[in-house]
Amino acid sequence: MKRTLLAFAAALASIALVTAQQERPVPKDSSRVSIPGCARNRTFIVGRAPEGEPVRSDIEPGRRFKMNGAKPVLGDIKAHERTLIEVTGLVRQADINPPRGIGIGSRVRIGGGQPQSPIGSGPATSPAYAEAMIDVESWRPLPGECPQR
Repeated sequence: MKRTLLAFAAALASIALVTAQQERPVPKDSSRVSIPGCARNRTFIVGRAPEGEPVRSDIEPGRRFKMNGAKPVLGDIKAHERTLIEVTGLVRQADINPPRGIGIGSRVRIGGGQPQSPIGSGPATSPAYAEAMIDVESWRPLPGECPQR
């Protein structure tokens, strides 16, 4: 009796471990991306991947993301602020490829580019300046240093 109970408990524990290690399902309006770059506080700035490292995203260097995630993961990233890292997480597809042109209604877009902002408006009011959010799932260090500011 004890052996079967012990075997059942071990099987249950292994099933729980396997399901905990699986990735979260990706929502329909999001994509899982892995992007190289540098972190500063809770902002992630996309950089170029070092030579010999595979590039798994088409997000242009210089793009900024606000990081959201578990405190231990964000704490580890904060401890590696001066080194190049790769962050893997979920980003809304609308934030990866922002729509071009001027929206009229909910389905019609006219033009190929964003309209010019009036003189005197700062970058904080520009819709192109808004930082997208990334829900950080994991990260890994890459060889190299972040450029100094």
